[in-house]
Amino acid sequence: MAPNPNGNSEDFSWNAVWKSGAVIHEDGWSFEIFLPFSAIRFSKKNIQDWGLNITRRRQKTQQQYTWNTIDPTVNGFLTQEGKWTGLQNVNPPLRLQFTPYFSTYANHYPINEPGQKNWSSSVNGGMDVKYGISQALTLDMTLIPDFGQVRSDNTILNLSPFEVKYDENRPFFTEGTELFGKGNLFYSRRVGGRPMHFYDVYDQLGANEKIISNPIETKMANATKISGRLNGGLGIGFFNAITNRTYATIEDANKNKRKLETNPLTNYNIIVLDQTLKNNSSVSLINTNVWRSGKEYDANVTAALFDLYDKKNMWNLGGKLGTSNLFNYKGDGKTSQGYSANLYFGKASGKLNFQYAETVTDDKFNISDLGYFTFNNFWEHSLWVGHNWSKPTNWYNNLRMNFNASYTTRLKNPTDYASSNINLNFNGQLKNLMRVSVMGGYEPAPHDYYEPRKEGKFFKGWNSSYFSIEAGTNRAKKYQIYAELFYVNRSLFNGNKISINVEQGYRFSDKFSIFYSLELEPQKRNIGFAGFMGNDVVFGKRDVSSVENSLNLKYNFNNKMGITADIRHYWSKVTYHNSATDFFLLQNDGSLQPVSNYNGNPNQNYNDFYINAVYTWQFAPGSFINIVWKNTNPVDNFNREVKHGYFKNLDKTISQAHNNNISLKVLYFLDYLDLKKNKRKK
Repeated sequence: MAPNPNGNSEDFSWNAVWKSGAVIHEDGWSFEIFLPFSAIRFSKKNIQDWGLNITRRRQKTQQQYTWNTIDPTVNGFLTQEGKWTGLQNVNPPLRLQFTPYFSTYANHYPINEPGQKNWSSSVNGGMDVKYGISQALTLDMTLIPDFGQVRSDNTILNLSPFEVKYDENRPFFTEGTELFGKGNLFYSRRVGGRPMHFYDVYDQLGANEKIISNPIETKMANATKISGRLNGGLGIGFFNAITNRTYATIEDANKNKRKLETNPLTNYNIIVLDQTLKNNSSVSLINTNVWRSGKEYDANVTAALFDLYDKKNMWNLGGKLGTSNLFNYKGDGKTSQGYSANLYFGKASGKLNFQYAETVTDDKFNISDLGYFTFNNFWEHSLWVGHNWSKPTNWYNNLRMNFNASYTTRLKNPTDYASSNINLNFNGQLKNLMRVSVMGGYEPAPHDYYEPRKEGKFFKGWNSSYFSIEAGTNRAKKYQIYAELFYVNRSLFNGNKISINVEQGYRFSDKFSIFYSLELEPQKRNIGFAGFMGNDVVFGKRDVSSVENSLNLKYNFNNKMGITADIRHYWSKVTYHNSATDFFLLQNDGSLQPVSNYNGNPNQNYNDFYINAVYTWQFAPGSFINIVWKNTNPVDNFNREVKHGYFKNLDKTISQAHNNNISLKVLYFLDYLDLKKNKRKK
């Protein structure tokens, strides 16, 4: 928490109801914090010592002041906190809080078809509960949750063989989830995400049938998490969520409807044990489990981790050993079992740091049911070396150098070189508070076993040399700008990629600010997967261009009421060259052989547009009224037309039918202690 004179405060992940105030006076400024004992966890000891640090960040000078000194060359923040000693007769109260909610939605989309309504509406209600099971453990539960007001995803045209990882915007999954991140096995977007058979519906349409509805998200019935740390340093985390069955509705020419299950009733579960040791060290055990009703497969992943430091917090040794089990994975009753191991050693404190790591993953290890997963079957060797100049000089305030190198091979089927990379970057802050960064690197041609989209095939790619430069002005100024240029030169067909990102912001007053971002990414003579011709894999030479425009407006009426608006348009076009020599058959040795009789059309054109406008009013501590308007273009915003440029696509995207959704949500915070206190007063 960080109070400041205009009444606003920052809350990074800890989320409790508390009060703060700050005032500017002739000697500087002062602040007061009222922190209810029910908002924190502590023991019942008569005399206690607490860890404490107070930090002030002065935006104008980009300097940070701490009550207890923080050495930037020493690893860790909590390890350098001060002590608040001699607290007496501080008794932990009952921690019981409720946040019931009510929400209503009105949605309009011009379907304009007989028998189907353009307007729809819904009314919802539910509750969040927080209960202190003990002085150390807290239960958080959400009953019949409603996440309809969360920010829209920044979707993109994905040309890679892997799924896009999106940010988590749902409050229940962003608060108090640090323990569940151990081992990187939990990707919260899996819960309530896209149904596992969403795309299969299109393959099961009969003659003269059409899809009436096919929900893109599963409905979450409830979710519970228990977290905390016992007196002996044992951290405990328990998470459980249930999603309901999801159905698509199909209609034939005679208006007869049938339902098709796209996702079964599913239970998601995580258990974490994390024991802190001396010297900022720890050992952890985490288990994730996904159970699905019916004939669908189930998944279980377990990992053990350790992270050890010496007495001076200088040297670090750690690792992870994990195993995954997919039960009835292919419908044959058999279990697919895989493993992964990681070991690292390094120097964590001082001006010069490094870490060397070895990671091995077999070809059956898979965490994708409750985690984010790209590929397996590899052995990676990686090295990072960093040097930190934290003492200001005549021309910089701080400077950082990073050197990275990696070499990866396939573990089996076959054992082969996969990829390697080396790069060097410098970043720091100059005396005028400008932030700068430069980077250069080289990547030899990889053996890519995933771009072909066919088992046993690989593509022998290109050598890449790349560099980037970034610069950003002082963020305390009314006007700020950040710019980045990234360039890649590719040896195959003399291809290249340029990425330009410019972000600008202007603060008109303490109440009103505007932020604009433009990102351009043209690629010339890129080579990638185009399709299949019989059993052969076809690659094509293509030009790829992407443009993203984002605008953010923010106006605060006061420190409890404000309006924000986010507007985004993203456009990406993939144009394959039409020459007979620009399509290729992928050979068994990874090379490309020109083919002249491929008649597919792999061109792609994709637009995404949204407006998210939010009015929020905190009418009481922890209680809010939110009014949200969402304007989005249809899900079907993909086509093969590539003859038009950016402005024509923008015009078509804006002029086409949009989905408009307006919602009202009221949340009211109730604390048992306040209710008890009010009852006594009466």
